[in-house]
Amino acid sequence: MTEPLLDPDSSREYLRDWKGRVDRAAAATQAMAERLGDLRISAVDGNELAEVTIDSNGVLVDVRFTERIHRVTPDAVSRAVLTAQGIARRKVAELSRQIIDETMGPGSTAGRVIEQRLRGAADE
Repeated sequence: MTEPLLDPDSSREYLRDWKGRVDRAAAATQAMAERLGDLRISAVDGNELAEVTIDSNGVLVDVRFTERIHRVTPDAVSRAVLTAQGIARRKVAELSRQIIDETMGPGSTAGRVIEQRLRGAADE
């Protein structure tokens, strides 16, 4: 069913309200993008051989090794890096969800799309 035509004053008020919603959504999106862009998470494997730092996309930005790596095989060091990276990715997913909920609102359609894109980027 089509809505009745609005009178000029009602039309202006409707457009002001609509513009306000668009402006608020744009501001929330910008705030979310800034917070996600600044997000860095570090994690250490259970044997404390390696510490990795990733960004909100799951991209590895730093790796640090402890002196303990000299006492284990290279394969153990590789597993330590991958384990720490997995831990960091889970933390990033949790924090990203919190940031999206805080800025876009829980249950936001746009927030769900952004979260899916971040999850997809982290899985690559």
